[in-house]
Amino acid sequence: MQLDDIGSALKLSDAEGWNQSKKDWKLFLENDGNVGMVAVCGSRVVGTTTAINYSNHVAWIGMVLVDKDYRGRGISKALLTRVLKKLEGCKSIKLDATPAGQQVYKQLDFRDEYLIARMTISSLKDFSFFENGSHLPELVHNNDHPQLIALDENCFGANRAKLIGSLLKYFPGKAWMLKQNNTITGFVLGRDGNRYHHIGPVAALSCNDAKMLIATALKRLIGEPVVVDVPEDKEELISWLTAVGFTKQRQFTRMFRKENP
Repeated sequence: MQLDDIGSALKLSDAEGWNQSKKDWKLFLENDGNVGMVAVCGSRVVGTTTAINYSNHVAWIGMVLVDKDYRGRGISKALLTRVLKKLEGCKSIKLDATPAGQQVYKQLDFRDEYLIARMTISSLKDFSFFENGSHLPELVHNNDHPQLIALDENCFGANRAKLIGSLLKYFPGKAWMLKQNNTITGFVLGRDGNRYHHIGPVAALSCNDAKMLIATALKRLIGEPVVVDVPEDKEELISWLTAVGFTKQRQFTRMFRKENP
């Protein structure tokens, strides 16, 4: 995949109703170590796959798309096989699978890890939320970036400095944090998608802190469409989002290949 393939790739993701923007596709290609593959029929891009590689510790596969007129020909499996070959040196490979894609990934030795709920709302209504006046989220500033990236690495398990840095650079008004004694204890980031404002990633020490961070982000999005992906074991958080007006749009299965450190 080259930068001039982005227009064709965006048409494929738009046709599926996915939320990725041109800026997201560009991010997949611009960082060293990432992999982007296209399947081409003549001069037409008919399939895509990407992988964000975090220093060969873990790689994240996404954007597995095939034009509906070309499905059933083994294109997605061929793309994935090529990408996995390029990621041979990576300790762990992960992805979030739709029910339709799950069987394809199992054929490639991916195993189930846990379930994720995609929560969406088409027009966020105003809502009330208790906020502890002595412990409120504040906007992330430039000098907070190194500490926030370090906290994300501790939570995620690999350094995502380029990804987190891009979110902080392009969407600074969507970046909020909680601090205690000048130490960041939680954060929420976000981005503008083609169809929804996307909230995430979120890191917090407690469910209440997570709700406070997400609520702060949501307060700036009244009347807007929003999406949040939540691991299904976070039942209290899902219940709260449902009470605010979100509904579960679909379910994903997080899967992994090779190790799962």
